[in-house]
Amino acid sequence: MSRALYQPKGKAGEYASWACNLFVGCPNGCTYCYNKTGRLSHAMGGEKAVLKKCFKDEEDAYLSFVSELIPKREQVSAGGGVFFSFTTDPCLPETIGLTLRCVRYAAGMWNIPCQILTKRTDWQSKAKLLMEVLSLPKDKVSFGFTLTGVDQAEPGASPNKARIRTMRQLHEKGFRTFASIEPIVDFDASTEMILQTLDFCDEYKTGLMTGNKNAYKGYDMPARLVKYVEDVRNLTSLKGIPVYFKRSITEILP
Repeated sequence: MSRALYQPKGKAGEYASWACNLFVGCPNGCTYCYNKTGRLSHAMGGEKAVLKKCFKDEEDAYLSFVSELIPKREQVSAGGGVFFSFTTDPCLPETIGLTLRCVRYAAGMWNIPCQILTKRTDWQSKAKLLMEVLSLPKDKVSFGFTLTGVDQAEPGASPNKARIRTMRQLHEKGFRTFASIEPIVDFDASTEMILQTLDFCDEYKTGLMTGNKNAYKGYDMPARLVKYVEDVRNLTSLKGIPVYFKRSITEILP
């Protein structure tokens, strides 16, 4: 049974064919966090990032990732590589060390693409971590940032402005970058996040907030969604940047 590497389904499956979850819980405090709702919230929705209970320690977690990846490496690579992570932020002080170790192994040893999606930039102030990040294979590792434009909905995360600044810096260093404009908390704010990152973002993925019936109360839906989609397409087409509209959007478009 897989403990580290798996094939996500449903909404997560729209992001990646293969993913790695080593920790659960997160201190970012996002008001919309899907890990805090549903039947598994007691296991995944904690306010602190902790190693999954199936691992004895971080060394055990790393060795599990290695042993699971080796026999599937060709399949994983063909499927687009490994995504980090759906059950925590992979760049927290508690998680980034093990994340980078696994990414170095997959990308450095087997040339497997790796995608890291985060809301944190505080690792940049740590010289050792910054050097580790910048030494990753630039042709195999891509960095993504969740950008909502609404800091108050993510009180423990780095400000959206800091994420945008770090995205630019990583792109200038040669890394491929992507933005997760999901969930859309405010349509204007989400559009602004795209506008501010057009010069250094290689791909956008965007989706609605789900599981909250009042999320878009006060908006004229689906008319407001149609306008958002048109605005995003107009902005990104000028730069030739691909956009993936998640099913949460496409399923309700007229």
